[in-house]
Amino acid sequence: MREDIQLVWKFKHGSEEALCRIYEKYNKDMLGLAVALSNNKSVAEDVVHDVFVSFAESVERIELKSNLRSYLLACVANHLRNLQRVKPHQPIPEEAIENTSSKSERPDNVVMAEEISQRINNAMANLPYEQQEVVIMHLQGELKFKEIAKAQGVSVGTVQSRYLYGLRKLRSLLNSEIEK
Repeated sequence: MREDIQLVWKFKHGSEEALCRIYEKYNKDMLGLAVALSNNKSVAEDVVHDVFVSFAESVERIELKSNLRSYLLACVANHLRNLQRVKPHQPIPEEAIENTSSKSERPDNVVMAEEISQRINNAMANLPYEQQEVVIMHLQGELKFKEIAKAQGVSVGTVQSRYLYGLRKLRSLLNSEIEK
């Protein structure tokens, strides 16, 4: 956190290297969360770009009171929530899923991992967006419920309920698929 405060201070005082360091430090986390929430890599890349441009333009007004990573991830989630109001959430198209397996993995393991990933994606698509967002922000973004509540403008209890209901529904959906 100390490094983040220094980076923001340096950027406020004209250091372009500081902004580059912030981008290098948090780009992957932001992109990972954006892909998970949007289910579309190109939309996710656009959102991360928009958030960084907005951050750079408004850095003078920003007073870092919490973790910079949490702040940027919350900005990504908020931007995507605004987009969600315009265009409904859709499952990830098959061609948008990147193969992240290494070449040394056995083909049967790769196929199973891709199948499990697709099942989880389909189950996530059946959750209400508010629950999807909380589950993804907590599990993938590693944000605390308090940070998610602040980003969403709701109580911690609401976030915990969304998380619990989301996990229950995921469990139910995935268990029913196993029984088929």
